[in-house]
Order: sequence, then structure tokens, then C-alpha cells
Amino acid sequence: MKMMDQFLWVIFPYMCVVVFIVGHVYRYRTDQFNWTAKSSEFIEKKHLKLGSLMFHLGIIPVIGGHIVGLGIPRSWMEAAGIDDHLYHIGAVYVGGAFGLVTLAGMLLLTARRFTFKNVRRLSSASDLIVNALLLFIVFMGMYSTLVTNWAQPDFNYRESISVWFRDLLILRPDVSLMRDVPLSFQIHVLAGFCIFALWPFTRLVHVWSVPLNYLGRRYILYRRHRKSA
Repeated sequence: MKMMDQFLWVIFPYMCVVVFIVGHVYRYRTDQFNWTAKSSEFIEKKHLKLGSLMFHLGIIPVIGGHIVGLGIPRSWMEAAGIDDHLYHIGAVYVGGAFGLVTLAGMLLLTARRFTFKNVRRLSSASDLIVNALLLFIVFMGMYSTLVTNWAQPDFNYRESISVWFRDLLILRPDVSLMRDVPLSFQIHVLAGFCIFALWPFTRLVHVWSVPLNYLGRRYILYRRHRKSA
């Protein structure tokens, strides 16, 4: 059991991070032509537009909440005047609302990917895997937030998962912090690391292709061509 804990909460996370970094470097150097989201909008637009809008509106605050919850120590939050009650309201109610929006958008996008014949035909195996895995991660996150927190009110992930995660960043992970974490939270964490390992080999790389150069690019002027008399 100790060896399994060591693998799950020390070796596996670091493996995923290494694959994430090395995989991105390798793909950028060898496969820039396919560094794209490969949009299927021309096949089906209605469900894509709504699902993508909901997903992106929800996932940005959700990621922000994860950064705050995992990266900022509880003592720092209390020093800033945010006690446990106020944090709980933000994490469960505000975070839960955005999580539901993300889940609804992901359900719509995944259903579209799997059930629309032409969209599925255009999809690669990695597209299907990423959609299904993202849906699973979001579902487990919502289950942990709404169900596990209600069933186990004494559990506080800021005293276990958050501390373990910050220790992981400074290369001093403490396996014991994750042993008594509820199963739903453990699955959510492990699935999250899985998506990081798959990231470089899927359409998710398009996240880094933000066209910042457009902000400083000169306007393109179009002039009407007049026929000479």
C-alpha cells in the first residue's frame, strides 16, 4: 500500500509534469503544422457555439478558484480577512455555479462529438479521449464539491490536498496528506494530472496559440478598385 501511495502521489504527478513539458517542446519542434484546434464548426455550428461559450465562461473562473484554493495557504487567506465561512461560500456556491456552467457546456460538446456522425468522423481518437476525460474531470469536481463536501463536512481539502500540492511544487511531497482524502477528490486529482500528460498530444495545445501579435498589428486597409474610364 505504501508503494502504491508513493506512486500515485509522488511518482505519477511528476511523470505527468515531465511529459507535459517535454511533450510540448517535442511537438512544437516537430509538428507545428498540426498545432491547431482543428475546428469542426463548418460541419455543425449551433451546439458548438453554445457548448463552447458555456464551457469557456465557466472554466476560467473554475481554474482561478483552483489556483486560489491550492496555491494560497489558509493562513494567508485569514490574514487577508477571508475566514473559513466566507471562503466556503465562495468555493461551494460561486465555484459550484461556475462548475455547473462548465459541466453543462462540456456535456453539450461531448454529446456533439460523439453523436453527430460527421463530427465524429472528423474526430481523431485523441479528440474523443480528451472530450470524455474533460467531462469526467469536471463531473468528479462537481461531485466532490457538492456531494462529498455535504456528506463529509469535516473534510477540508485546504489542510490536505492544498498542502500536498504546494509541497509537490517545492519537491517535498508528503504522501500521508493524501491517504485520508475522500476517494472522489483523489480521482479528481489523478484525472487532472492525466489530462496534463495527454495535453501535448491533443488539440488542447491550441490554448497556447493566443494571437497576441494582433494587438499591435497595423490595420489592413482595403481600397476599392476603380476601373479606369
